Amino acid sequence: MLLEEDPSTLIRHTIANFNIAPDKVAVARVSESLSTLQQARDLRLRDAESSLKKLARTLNTLHSQHAELTASHSSAAHASEIARLDTQKFRTAKGVSDLEMETERLQTQAADLAARLQELEIQGVDGGDAAMSNGGGTVEDEVLLRLKVYRSLGIDIERDSKDGEFSRAVVRNDRKGDVHVVNIDRKFSRFFYANYFWQTL
Repeated sequence: MLLEEDPSTLIRHTIANFNIAPDKVAVARVSESLSTLQQARDLRLRDAESSLKKLARTLNTLHSQHAELTASHSSAAHASEIARLDTQKFRTAKGVSDLEMETERLQTQAADLAARLQELEIQGVDGGDAAMSNGGGTVEDEVLLRLKVYRSLGIDIERDSKDGEFSRAVVRNDRKGDVHVVNIDRKFSRFFYANYFWQTL
């Protein structure tokens, strides 16, 4: 009897009995979720591709910098620079040693000159007495000799206008560009002033 009925009527009744509307809503919801997930996946993929390109550019930049540093840093050039610095260090040390030797030589020479000057001063007093007793003029010669020695060292001696004694010394150091004025006090020995003059020079 079922076959005698109109098929379209049978289909309508079947569809009405099954009630597929909720299933259609569920399928639409699933389709929408799949579309949203696909969009999120595409977005994350684009972000990942952008980050990958950025990292690739950074890597290329670092590679270029590394290549430049490697090219600029040559082992042979480094060894050559070390050798040059060692040579310069050796020459500097030799120059310092030579200067120390020259300083010691000049100090010895200065000590000899100071001793000689003191000897001349002592002899000048004795010779002055002998010259005065003999009526000679060697006192003036000895004074001129002492002044010449002083001037050769850069020291000018000035007399006191009252008693004619040496009262002031002007010490010039051309190497340092210094000028010192020293008032000579008789309470200090001549050896003291000789050492002081040399230290000033």
